Amino acid sequence: MRERAPVPSGSGGLLVVGDVVTDIVARHRTALAPGTDTAADIRTVPGGAGANVACWAAYRGCPDVRLLGRVGTDAAAWHEAALTRAGVRPRLVVDPGAPTGTVICLVDGGAAGERTFLTDSGAALRLSPSDWSPGLLDGVALLHLSGYLFFAEPGRAAARAALAAAHARGVPVTVDPASAGFLAESGVERFLSAVDGVAVLLPSRDEAELLTGLPDPADAASKLSHRFPAVVVKLGADGALVARDGRVLVRVPAVPARVCDSTGAGDAFTGAFLAARLAGAELGEAAEEGCGAGARAVALVGGRPPDPTSTT
Repeated sequence: MRERAPVPSGSGGLLVVGDVVTDIVARHRTALAPGTDTAADIRTVPGGAGANVACWAAYRGCPDVRLLGRVGTDAAAWHEAALTRAGVRPRLVVDPGAPTGTVICLVDGGAAGERTFLTDSGAALRLSPSDWSPGLLDGVALLHLSGYLFFAEPGRAAARAALAAAHARGVPVTVDPASAGFLAESGVERFLSAVDGVAVLLPSRDEAELLTGLPDPADAASKLSHRFPAVVVKLGADGALVARDGRVLVRVPAVPARVCDSTGAGDAFTGAFLAARLAGAELGEAAEEGCGAGARAVALVGGRPPDPTSTT
């Protein structure tokens, strides 16, 4: 009989394994003008889906958040300092042969704040089994794996090692597929096989539809919940769906928000969801927390919660 989605023990921490990257966010208020200049507000901020999730979990009240990721020598100290300020305990492996991953986020300054990513994953996709140790799970009640781990073989191998160690200890595992584009490139069946056994899958609308071939997110959530104990589909401005045992259990409305930049909204949802689960919340309650964090995130530039040391 398939295990139902467990509620993690509140006595342990959250370990996130995933990507740490540098985001260059360019917010343009007019259409891009090929061959010439387009005025934009440009900022360089810390990012990465895995790192963002960890920071939002800490911001939403999780007292013990840890992060395993891989960065280059060019920005290791900067990222470590930013994560520490955010309340995350980072374990960053410094890659001597690859720079820190960099993402250029082109953000449309219109009402939707929609973004397009240009991605150089760099060291982020080079996390390997040698970076993993079962001891990382000491004191951990929930393990979260960023989907970016599954888009290159070193990361897939690291994810397999982490999953095996978590299952051996009875630690539940959650996964956010992270990127519909990379998911399509790497293959749906390969991804689904790699994440077999996770307790909660947290795809976006596009990712859920890609994983099932179904155009309706409720149908997609229901189908995925035959394979995973619980599925939470993030719908952006339409809220979220929670499915289990082949049917949608909860439909959570979105929280009204002023959209500045939608970068990291899904990561904010996931981080807050995980923090709530660790605090004992049921799936629907945790999804409500996620929608609240997503609304907070879209009002900010970049994918992280406010820096507690910032004076702006």
